[in-house]
Amino acid sequence: MAIAVKLDDLLYDRRMTLTELADRVDITLANLSILKTGKARAIRFSTLEAICDALDCQPGDILQFESARATRARPSAARRRTGTR
Repeated sequence: MAIAVKLDDLLYDRRMTLTELADRVDITLANLSILKTGKARAIRFSTLEAICDALDCQPGDILQFESARATRARPSAARRRTGTR
């Protein structure tokens, strides 16, 4: 997945459980768990706003773009340096 969800890291940093966040944001624990595990296909801006408010963070603290192109390019660059294919 090109978008990584870093909700678990933020919860750990804030010493907050997923259940506590679910209560604060007024979202089901099941839906929040889907988001946390990266299985969510979408998120409403209102939900993202509520999570950011509860965790006192920015959307970029929760979501991170991971380019698949950059991931694929790194191993091939290493092979060119070592001379292997």
